This record gives sequence, C-alpha cells and structure tokens, in this order.
Amino acid sequence: METSAHKQQQPEAAKIRNLPWVEKYRPQTLDDLISHQDILSTIQKFISEDRLPHLLLYGPPGTGKTSTILACAKQLYKDKEFGSMVLELNASDDRGIDIVRGPILSFASTRTIFKKGFKLVILDEADAMTQDAQNALRRVIEKFTENTRFCLICNYLSKIIPALQSRCTRFRFGPLTPELMVPRLQHVVEEEKVDISEDGMKALITLSSGDMRRALNILQSTNMAFGKVTEETVYTCTGHPLKSDIANILDWMLNQDFTTAYRNIMELKTLKGLALHDILTEIHLFVHRVDFPSSVRIHLLTKMADIEYRLSVGTSEKIQLSSLIAAFQVTRDLIVTEA
Repeated sequence: METSAHKQQQPEAAKIRNLPWVEKYRPQTLDDLISHQDILSTIQKFISEDRLPHLLLYGPPGTGKTSTILACAKQLYKDKEFGSMVLELNASDDRGIDIVRGPILSFASTRTIFKKGFKLVILDEADAMTQDAQNALRRVIEKFTENTRFCLICNYLSKIIPALQSRCTRFRFGPLTPELMVPRLQHVVEEEKVDISEDGMKALITLSSGDMRRALNILQSTNMAFGKVTEETVYTCTGHPLKSDIANILDWMLNQDFTTAYRNIMELKTLKGLALHDILTEIHLFVHRVDFPSSVRIHLLTKMADIEYRLSVGTSEKIQLSSLIAAFQVTRDLIVTEA
C-alpha cells in the first residue's frame, strides 16, 4: 500500500518539475500577484462585499489578467465546486454564435441549487470572438445577471463592441515595471538555482518590455541552452542583436563606403541570424541619443519609418538594408555640408 502511494507521489513531483516555469510559478491567490495593487484591492473589495460586477480586463500580454481572474475564482469557490461554478473558454475553444447560444447560455441559465452565490463565466481572449457572438452575448449577460457573472479578458479593447464594454467594469493592466518584475524573477532564480549575472537580469527586463510571461520563457530557455544567464546568452538565445553589434553596424554605415558597409552587415546578419527589424528598432533608439542636427535627424527618422513599414508588408530584406545604409550615408553627407 505504502509503495503505491509513494509511486503516486513521484509522478506528481515529476509533473511539477517538468512544467514550464510560466505555469509552475503562476500566482495562485490574489496576494501572490505582484502588479496593479489598486485593481486588485478594488476586486478584493468587490469579492468581500459580495458585489462582483461583470469584469472586462484588458492590456498587453503577460501582465497578469488571466492569473488575476483565476485567483479570484479560486478565492470564491472551493476546489470541489470549482468545476460546476466556473466556465472558462479561451480562443482555442470554439466561441462562435452557436457556443454563446448553446453551452454558455445553458451554463448561465441553470440555477445553483443548495449553493448561494453566483456562477462565473471567464471568456479569455475575448477580442477573438466574432461580432455576431459578441452581439449574442450582450443579451445573455443582461438576462442572467442575478446568478451569473461574466469576465471578459482581451488584449485590444477596440475589438470589443461598445455594447459589451458598457455592461462591464473595465480595468486596464499596463506593462509591468522593472521594480515589480525583478523580485519575482529573483524568486524563480533562487527556486530553480539559476546562475544569472546582473547584466543578464537587465537584458531580461529590457527584452521582455513589461511582459512577465516572456521574461520567464526567455529565462528558462536561456538557462536550458547555456546553463548560465548573462547579457550575451540572453541576446543570443532570443536572436536579438547585441549592443556591440549595433555599435559596429552604425560605425560601418557612417564611416565606411557603401559596398564595405553592406558586405560587413550582411556577413554579421548571416553569422548571428539577426532580423533587420530588430536591428532597425535598436538603431532607432540610438538615433534619438546621438546629437545629430535636427534637420538631419528628421530626415533619418522619416527614412527609417518608411523602411519599417515596408518590412512589415513583407519585402526583400536585402533591398531594405541597402535603403537603410543609403539613408545613413546621405545623412553623413548632410552633416558634412552643414558643418
């Protein structure tokens, strides 16, 4: 008997060990969440006063929207009633008009016998729902408000029809600040015994730009690939150009002739597998920092904006790279004539 219980424990432990860190360290309670304390305290107040409205949580990915509502649900319902009281659907489930009229409607319309309180319907990635489904949903929300609460989660508020927005209390989850992310990442680093340097942590924060999920994924993949997390390994793992690479590229563009610059940059791109889009983003930051004459800077930024637009449409990187080098060479000549 003991051995079978022991065997059962082992797969459980193995399962937790093999989980991606994003899921392994997902906050389980409202107190575990690190960001947006004002939103959390408001929701906590709603729950404690038993006056939870319909919620609409929106903002960029990896900022804790889904974690917040799942933590709320765990606080509201015990484990054994969770399945019967919470319906969670995301974009991978079919959520056309039939689903709104079928499963969602039947879940919302069945009353809870023996249990007081309301049911919770969580519609994750609601901006992927069709216009018709959203229109059908607004009637369902109105009709069953007394025994069901809806929570919509989305990245783009503009994709939710105004009629649904007006029926919900809206909360915006902004990108996380480095001050909030570092302690949480430190916690994961200590738990997983990751060998990380200070510049590695800075690189993680820079590349994730306020997205906690992305930061954890980069941390895990870098740790697995290289065994230690430094600025260089983080940038190599994500295929993002290093600061030294950007410095070289700029140096070539401003100081070499066209052919040499083009050849050198193409070699570097091929060697490190860099995308022109990433190079452009980094150079853009640099242009703002360097003290160019204002007319020259305006000319350069306009050219770079054009190139970025063309890249997004899907044009040849080689031609766009030539165009970028040309823009810098023209800038160089302009500076010389101005001087």
